[in-house]
Amino acid sequence: MSTTVIVLFLSIVLLTLFITWWAAKRTTTAGEFYTAGGGLTGWQNGLAIAGDYLSAASFLGIAGMIALFGFDGFFYSIGFLIAYLVVMFLVAEPLRNLGKYTLADMINSRFDAKKVRAAAAFSTITIVIFYMIAQLVGAGALIQLLFGIPYWIAVLIVGVMMTIYVLFGGMTATSWVQIVKAVLLMLGTVVIAVLVFARFDFSIMTMFSEVKTATAHGEAFLQPGLKYTVPLDTISLMLALVLGTAGLPHILMRFFTVKDAKTARSSVVTATWIVGIFYILTIFLGFGAAAFVGHEAIVAANPAGNMAAPLLAEALGGDLLMSFVSAVAFATILAVVAGLVLTGASAFAHDIYGQIIKKGQATQQQEMKAARQASLWVSVFSILLALGAQSLNVAFLVSLAFCVAASANLPVILYTIYWKRFNTTGALTAMLFGLISALVLVAVSPNVLSPEAGAAMFVGEPLFPLTNPAIVSVPLGFLGGWLGTILSKESDARRFAEVSVRANTGYRE
Repeated sequence: MSTTVIVLFLSIVLLTLFITWWAAKRTTTAGEFYTAGGGLTGWQNGLAIAGDYLSAASFLGIAGMIALFGFDGFFYSIGFLIAYLVVMFLVAEPLRNLGKYTLADMINSRFDAKKVRAAAAFSTITIVIFYMIAQLVGAGALIQLLFGIPYWIAVLIVGVMMTIYVLFGGMTATSWVQIVKAVLLMLGTVVIAVLVFARFDFSIMTMFSEVKTATAHGEAFLQPGLKYTVPLDTISLMLALVLGTAGLPHILMRFFTVKDAKTARSSVVTATWIVGIFYILTIFLGFGAAAFVGHEAIVAANPAGNMAAPLLAEALGGDLLMSFVSAVAFATILAVVAGLVLTGASAFAHDIYGQIIKKGQATQQQEMKAARQASLWVSVFSILLALGAQSLNVAFLVSLAFCVAASANLPVILYTIYWKRFNTTGALTAMLFGLISALVLVAVSPNVLSPEAGAAMFVGEPLFPLTNPAIVSVPLGFLGGWLGTILSKESDARRFAEVSVRANTGYRE
């Protein structure tokens, strides 16, 4: 542990705490707490979306996955990037026009039913918990590597930091922490990518030919099938990644932080460019780690490969670059978990407490108090779960969150916007079919049950053969919505016409 590491880490922490202090003075209403008062510009929100999306899974998980499994690891980069096209063309603009603070607000614009709002809030909290575990696992591994402190203490440190951001700064603090983190992350990634490319004489062909001989896998390293040997499993993973983003509540919530749909659309375009450039550069991170760090060193630092990027930075630029990259990774995790805590707290405080328990009569002060209390509970629960998930790859953990989002949220969002006959029963059955099927299939999959001790969370024979159940659970979500609508006799064509006009124009009476 060098002085450089300590100084850079403290600098990041102090910068984010200053942002929180600055934002706390500007957060007095529920609107400012949940959505920063809708005051972000397109480029600011685009950077914040990229900061929210480029999580520990992207920076630590994908780099490690490519370093260990070559082409199969790059599937994550492809899926995460293409997912933004679904968001941009199908979801961003209607969502901004229909919603207020949360995903449930958007769905409730058509179905004014407490049970639908409750199901949407529960789905949001479930996805947030899955995503939070991934970030905390990455944070624990990173701090454990750098400072030599126990994993559980590292997780607690991050848990305390993220709770402070949300409790005091709300969405304004979270957004600006994400903007700063996005800039730092892109800077660090570009520097590493250029250094790696320089080692290969700035030749793509040289890089590919040398990587083949740098790993024990040889030619197989550059071909699919090294990790995902079952084609159906690969398709299922890609389905979760491509469709999941459009159902992630903490990403969707960012569209409410701008003033109108036009700004929301421009922010997605900005985010797509940033995210696209980043994911192209993950090839250099992964191949560089495979060539200059080596399989054994990566696995020795973390069995799941989560420390490949910091180790590569050390190999290329010594302690200084490793310290900077690790500090950026830490900022990455802090920014994302703050956004997740805020999303989970908003689902509880605004949807469950404000709209269901208080029947829409809660004051702004009451909602903000409930949101801050919920932030604490979401943080504590996520920390406890993360303590038992140390051996899992963070990119894989995030893919499960994407699976739940694609299965439970996306069918309801698309049906609400585009299907005239869709009704309250259909909305409820779509969410329940998708959510329950995804959770049950994950619980009996090879990720949770394995005959080999240490290969999964529990020892046992898996009942479901695929590591990601999206290929089953996503169609079940759409099927549940269709069946619930067809088998019930509810219909409100006039409400759909109102929602359709508002979704496309943003007009409100």
